Amino acid sequence: MSSIAKAYVGARIHDGVSIHNDHALAIHADGSRSLIARRDVPDDCLLENLPGGIIAPGYVDLQVNGGGGVMFNDDQSVDTLRTIAEAHASIGTAALLPTLITDTADRTKSAIAAVKQAISEQVAGIVGIHLEGPHLSVARKGAHDPALIRPMTDADLAIVLDAAESLPNVMMTVAPESATNAQIRQMSDAGVIVSLGHTDADFDTCMAAFDAGASCVTHLFNAMSQLGNREPGLVGATLARGDIHAGLIADAIHVHPAVIRITLAAAQNNARIMLVTDAMATAGSHINDFVLNGRKVIRQDHRLTLQDGTLAGADLEMTRALSVMVNKAGDDVSDAIRRATATPRALLRGFEQCCPLLDRGLFVHHLTDDLSGLTRLGK
Repeated sequence: MSSIAKAYVGARIHDGVSIHNDHALAIHADGSRSLIARRDVPDDCLLENLPGGIIAPGYVDLQVNGGGGVMFNDDQSVDTLRTIAEAHASIGTAALLPTLITDTADRTKSAIAAVKQAISEQVAGIVGIHLEGPHLSVARKGAHDPALIRPMTDADLAIVLDAAESLPNVMMTVAPESATNAQIRQMSDAGVIVSLGHTDADFDTCMAAFDAGASCVTHLFNAMSQLGNREPGLVGATLARGDIHAGLIADAIHVHPAVIRITLAAAQNNARIMLVTDAMATAGSHINDFVLNGRKVIRQDHRLTLQDGTLAGADLEMTRALSVMVNKAGDDVSDAIRRATATPRALLRGFEQCCPLLDRGLFVHHLTDDLSGLTRLGK
């Protein structure tokens, strides 16, 4: 008898990096997975024939503010994290960084403690934390509460460095106006993923921050200095570098598909452009409004806004982001899936040393050919 208990056939298979044709996804008796040629599937193996489509690893999302009707900013608890993770798993995300947007130091500490406890309790999908603020620029605050935005102090830095010692992954969005290059270097040296965002800094300042250790950009184009003919800003600095990862909210609202197309053509290394949802409480739920820092957020036509019209996160599932990338922005389907799997996963610690498809820390799902839906396999 073969050690292969089951094999999925009939679909193309994306291993997180590229697509394979005429292959099968083999599920072994011990739960491990392998990718084998279709002709090598044993005759005694249970087969599941899929109607075309693409088998792919679960998504990896580095910017998740909420889901399942709840927000991390409202309640920093394991129960909230479990609700968020389960909501995102239901729409295809296997690993995520719960994201605390600009808030008080006490809530930041509570958020870190909750994530630490969730990981200790092995809450599926929680792999670290993303602190988006409060060390940002008021000029590019977006939906962040300006009253809570402040420069990074030694005490703030100590909180982040301590978190980096106790959590597998810490991502920190800062603006160079509110965090010095020395602080960026200290965080980077400690293993923190330092990301630039919510900043009005000029090109040279952003390049210096990258040189100091910032390795990522938070929601490219949104809430940042734009690309101009005389001043390239953070957008220009990002596109000019080949060593920087950049998150992109591909909902055709935050960034126009034509701009995405131009970005992919212009970037020094577009393989480092990754997809994020910036999802809020609405993800995986049917609610139409919620409260963020005491302000009502309204859901309408795949758009989340404060009552003054300011965008407040995204009403986005990763599968729809793939559809926008492929069907509206002209990205190759293999590249688009990689942007939601292997590219963000490369920034994280704690995963198996294999391609995402074979990583038992990530589940596997089946995407329709038109990217209109997905089904989790083996659940």
